[in-house]
Amino acid sequence: QPIRLLLVVLLLLGSSSSGRLAASRGGSSGVDGARGRSEASGPPVESFPLDFTPLEGNMDSFMAQIKSMAQSLYPAPPRTCTQELRLHFLHNASAAACNDGSPAGYYLKESKGSRRWLLFLEGGWYCFNRENCNTRYETMRRLMSSKDWPSTRTGTGILSSQPEENPHWWNANMVFIPYCSSDVWSGASAKTEKMDFVFMGALIIQEVVKELVGKGLGNAKVLLLAGSSAGGTGVLLNVDQVAEQLEQLGYPGIQVRGLADSGWFLDNKQYRRTDCIDTITCAPTEAIRRGIRYWNGLVPERCKMQFKEGEEWNCFFGYKIYPTLRSPVFVVQWLFDEAQLTVDNVHLTGQPVQEGQWLYIQNLGRELRNTLKDVTASFAPACLSHEIITRNHWTDIQVKGTSLPRALHCWDRSLHDSNKNGKAPLKGCPIHLIDSCPWPHCNPSCPTIRDQYTGQEMNVIQFLMHMGFDVQKMAQQQGLEPSKLLGMLSSGS
Repeated sequence: QPIRLLLVVLLLLGSSSSGRLAASRGGSSGVDGARGRSEASGPPVESFPLDFTPLEGNMDSFMAQIKSMAQSLYPAPPRTCTQELRLHFLHNASAAACNDGSPAGYYLKESKGSRRWLLFLEGGWYCFNRENCNTRYETMRRLMSSKDWPSTRTGTGILSSQPEENPHWWNANMVFIPYCSSDVWSGASAKTEKMDFVFMGALIIQEVVKELVGKGLGNAKVLLLAGSSAGGTGVLLNVDQVAEQLEQLGYPGIQVRGLADSGWFLDNKQYRRTDCIDTITCAPTEAIRRGIRYWNGLVPERCKMQFKEGEEWNCFFGYKIYPTLRSPVFVVQWLFDEAQLTVDNVHLTGQPVQEGQWLYIQNLGRELRNTLKDVTASFAPACLSHEIITRNHWTDIQVKGTSLPRALHCWDRSLHDSNKNGKAPLKGCPIHLIDSCPWPHCNPSCPTIRDQYTGQEMNVIQFLMHMGFDVQKMAQQQGLEPSKLLGMLSSGS
């Protein structure tokens, strides 16, 4: 792919200029500006030899070279390239609408010449009965109606068009699909006299794909269906359906893949059981059990067959649906996910946690780690957080020395190579990355934690003490000196 990209750039060079183009001579950019002559007849053009030696180990370096070349060709300021995605409402609004019947839609930023498409499903919890859907409509209308959606959105994280922020996918065609169905992207219910709202999440995805085929998606080589939180669960529920839909539309050659961020929830026992009154207090299993009936929710047939009739709710939990999926899926999941802790009734309100809560939190990390052990491609930092791939700091988080963009790049290459010749996993390019340290934020690259009362940043030791962490007792349990334990926590080992 890099060689092909270089040839394309050189062809552009030859066609865009009959004179000589001055190359930028950055010391570490790898672009040396040496002159060369075209083999074909015609005026000489400047050649841009690229240093490919670091490519195996450093995609960022290669992207810096490409960016430097692009800037020398078109010396406009690098940020004049718009990052904005433009809103398109679906033409067939009756087939795929938001909860209140307003037309669903998507935001698109095309990248002419790129055969890679990234479709992102937004998250935002759910509602599962008339009462909490009415409350949601009053307090979070943007997640149930398209009436006040802005005409443009700025892409961030994996939706960014800046190579510094998005080193591997910056040049893809970007699609952001707003969440307005409140059904974890599973619903397929039309409006009836009995129902105040419609739930069409699964149908919205199908309609967006159908429309995009006419806008270039039909020429795609790779489609990455990504999503965060409820959108991450939506990826697991819909990735195979998207692959089947494209095949039925006559595009069997498009490689459909999934990227599920913060949507791998556990159907575990709550820390403190509460009645199922609203989204926050209701245990995940009960909420989904009620929701799937209310939404007329769809689950993939291969998963549905694993469970008895009426037990389809199981397919909303990653570790149960993952083994049934045909499409490759990369799972990104914080080991101590804030949304999981919320539905498990562990509320970290700034008060020191009780010993029972602390043990529950540690056990949650162990349980989650166990569910990911057979997931081929995964990235699971031991952090207390929620969502990551559209955050502009998503490049900073590392597991065992590998960043998330790097792991995704390695996964991309492993899929490309396995399609070609079934090669073994690439050396020095890991795709199964799960933290082994046992506490929230024992990974030093975790996002910053702030004291919710003072707003001040806390390091890992301050955070653990803030939570009521007993250094003496924990050191004793681990058979360590307290000072050694603190040193280990500071270094994330």
